[in-house]
Amino acid sequence: MVSVPRTRHDEGANDAAVISLRGAALSYGDRSVWSGLELDVYPGDFVAVLGPNGAGKTSLVRALLGRQPLSAGTLTVLGRSPRETGREIGYIPQQAAVSAHAMLRARDLVRFGIDGPRFGPRPRTAAARRQVDEILESVGASSYADVPLSLLSGGERQRVRIAQALATDPQLLLCDEPLLSLDLHHQRAVTRLVDARRRSHGTAVVFVTHEINPVLGLVDRLLYLADGGHRVGTPEQVLTSESLSTLYGTQIDVVRTPGRIVVVGAPDGPATPAHHTHATRATDGVRP
Repeated sequence: MVSVPRTRHDEGANDAAVISLRGAALSYGDRSVWSGLELDVYPGDFVAVLGPNGAGKTSLVRALLGRQPLSAGTLTVLGRSPRETGREIGYIPQQAAVSAHAMLRARDLVRFGIDGPRFGPRPRTAAARRQVDEILESVGASSYADVPLSLLSGGERQRVRIAQALATDPQLLLCDEPLLSLDLHHQRAVTRLVDARRRSHGTAVVFVTHEINPVLGLVDRLLYLADGGHRVGTPEQVLTSESLSTLYGTQIDVVRTPGRIVVVGAPDGPATPAHHTHATRATDGVRP
């Protein structure tokens, strides 16, 4: 598949690609998850990754983190093998349950992001505490810096995870389903934080989600994975009846009405999209 040109941040830009995939494929045994993937992501780009469960969205994130080798093709991150990037990548994982007995505080989690995999006691210097405080303030989490994670709401925990991911000033931010289990208010808050970061620092963002609504007004391009294939392009190019019908090999209707995009006719089974309805609002910076 031919790479889709850059859209929002490319005019006059000579930046090197943060992510470059060429002929990339991923298989598990005889099952091809995706293949022939051509994608360049540049500084400041916001790329959303969509698709049903089992389409390989999280596997793509693992490949970008250097934890999952490709079956074919090449992948470079910041011009190198993903295994060589380390702290230049910020990672927001899927939400996990927090034990009610866990006493880890919000500031402790951010400190782990700064210190990385160091062993032994960490010196409690004024400079380190000030750095943690500044990061928490940047995501609006100062008021619960010393509250155990187990006592925070899902939206508050996601703010802290974003703070942890930004602690090393990454050039690439990988977000794996960061909106799961969040209400609309917190979805908007999380997407605004991520969008503000890429605009202020030129951080490239890869945002895996089942729910396109909160990010539709922010993304430059979509990568839609399904049935072993993929589509790359702007939302207007990818979320069409023709595009998705070709991808799924069956008739899919994309109906655009005032304020909404509705996807109808996706097949049942493992490849059924979890985001049949995409609501949008033209007057809002973050679409509900």
